[in-house]
Amino acid sequence: MKFITEANARIYTYYLILVTFIARLFIAGYTGLGIGESYYFRGALNLNLSYFDQPPLFFWLGGLSTRILGLNALGLRLPSVILFAGTSWLMFLITRLLFNSRSGFYAILLLNLSAVFTMPIACWFQPDAPLMFFWLLSTYFIVKLLFTYRSEVAVNRHSGKIYLLWLLIGISMGLDILSKYHVLFLFAGTFIFIVSNKTQRHWLRHPGPYLAFLLSLLIAFPVFLWNYHHHWVSFVFQGSRAGTGGGFKLHFDWFFRSIAGQAVWLLPWIWLPLIIQLIRSYKLRRSIQAYGFIFWTAVLPLVFFTLVTLWSDLQYHFHWQAPGYMMLFIPLGVTVSQSLDNQSLKNHRLTKRWLSFSVYFTVITVAVANLHMVTGFWQSYGPKWVVSLGGGKWDPTIQGVDYNDLRDRYQREGWLNNKHIFTGSTRWWLTGKIDWALRGQKPIVVFDEDPRNLAFLIEPKTLIGDDAVIIGQDHQASIDINVKPFFDTVTQLRDIIIKRNGVDEMHLQVYYCKDFHISKTPHEEFPVYRQLVGRQPFGK
Repeated sequence: MKFITEANARIYTYYLILVTFIARLFIAGYTGLGIGESYYFRGALNLNLSYFDQPPLFFWLGGLSTRILGLNALGLRLPSVILFAGTSWLMFLITRLLFNSRSGFYAILLLNLSAVFTMPIACWFQPDAPLMFFWLLSTYFIVKLLFTYRSEVAVNRHSGKIYLLWLLIGISMGLDILSKYHVLFLFAGTFIFIVSNKTQRHWLRHPGPYLAFLLSLLIAFPVFLWNYHHHWVSFVFQGSRAGTGGGFKLHFDWFFRSIAGQAVWLLPWIWLPLIIQLIRSYKLRRSIQAYGFIFWTAVLPLVFFTLVTLWSDLQYHFHWQAPGYMMLFIPLGVTVSQSLDNQSLKNHRLTKRWLSFSVYFTVITVAVANLHMVTGFWQSYGPKWVVSLGGGKWDPTIQGVDYNDLRDRYQREGWLNNKHIFTGSTRWWLTGKIDWALRGQKPIVVFDEDPRNLAFLIEPKTLIGDDAVIIGQDHQASIDINVKPFFDTVTQLRDIIIKRNGVDEMHLQVYYCKDFHISKTPHEEFPVYRQLVGRQPFGK
């Protein structure tokens, strides 16, 4: 890309952000909600100070957006699309401050080509979009303070401008706490960077960092207040994910699965250069402070969330390391810019081909994946083994399709408008899909040990005596164990067939359950039972 110069990098960054923004608007509007998005949806309807497994900001933003645009996919996802456009711009600004504009362009180009960033983070209704935005907003103010105002700091460390920057850091970090708990690693990384550099240690004697910290906690007060009234359940839940769940045992299969998953999520040919930048930043951390700052703010989430997989099964949460990887796109942009700038380097031609391949791969893959998500064309025209790579019975992309056939069945049977019928399932993620299909019009209950946030969004005692329509997805065993004790009778009806573009894709089992009541046999393991007997769903 010879046409990207220091003089025009800014304008091409505008073009890149605009094009990707428009593309994501179409994706956000025309594809259905995934499992996680559907599960989170009810939180946007029931605004609260905080929630069981996430802080509240993205729920608040989704709730505000849907009240403006309506209860649709674009309404929920628009804040994420807007925030990621801002994230891209902030990355350009930060890279320009630390290095140069041309490097900033390549940094956000590669960020937008990486699989985990270009759709799940940039487009879906998840807490990661505000996390990344406010992480980089905090970083922008920190970089301005620690790197661009050195001469002014040396003259007057107590000027109004310096205090204003610390206050802006506190505000943006507070909003980041309201987004996701990962911001702890930005706090820690910045602190380690300051402590490890003689020229920065004077900030430890300055009121600014402590004012910023206190201000961030004040802004995040809703999270602490909600948790105080709910036995600190959110912190307990998230903290337990890093625990052993019993006896300590090393699981190298989980560890290597995590590394492989991170590589796939980022795309292997982008992930490996990012790891190389992590090593390079470590080597240069003392000689070039910019690399030291990048290293310490990147390495902590990467190492922590990878190491804990040795003893904790984090399953397929390969995106939890994403804030650390995001910081590494900055030096990667620098390296790409230097490689393209010097045609005498051996890897100049390789870098051009690598960039071109990355652009074509991401654009084509995103286009094909979303087209299949909407139309299911691959089932008819492509090798079927591709859509069954997950090893399951159904094409996994069907989970990104809204279950409109389910809603149609509820309407035909009269269940939707019957105030004495509620719904749910024995899995939190399936309950979320049901809830989104019905657009939150029915009370929902999860009959399982793990209802997560859904346990806090309905009071089961108000449903005693009502009937329920319980949906299963090959969950017959759990219907017998989890559901039947709470009803007089449970009758299986004909399946609901989920179709995509007229093709049968999935069968959901339907159970009509009469007269909801407290189970005669104690089931302390089920939060719904605990609520029915007048206790909190979690805790003592």
